[in-house]
Amino acid sequence: MKRSPTLFLFSLLMLTTISAHADIIDDAIGNIQRVVSDAYNPDNNRDYDDSRDDGWQRQMSDDRRRQYDNRRRQFEDRRRQLDDRQRQLDQERRQLEDEERRMEEDYDR
Repeated sequence: MKRSPTLFLFSLLMLTTISAHADIIDDAIGNIQRVVSDAYNPDNNRDYDDSRDDGWQRQMSDDRRRQYDNRRRQFEDRRRQLDDRQRQLDQERRQLEDEERRMEEDYDR
């Protein structure tokens, strides 16, 4: 008589253990499928709730914007320097042409 309730209890315990194992295995398979899916489709427009990730993105974009602004300023400064140098060269060329013209006029007399 004692065997029947013990056998029933043992069977019930085995069934619940098997279903618990099945849930764990099912969760593991789901996680693996999600990881594989993310690996093949990294840009799946999933929203991240992690505020640290947003802060990092913002910091990176701020840094990139500062770098861009600095580089842009450097290019503009260099362009101004080149423009100034070009004006100087143009002025020297005009002076040289004036001197050459005066010299030609002097020799023609």
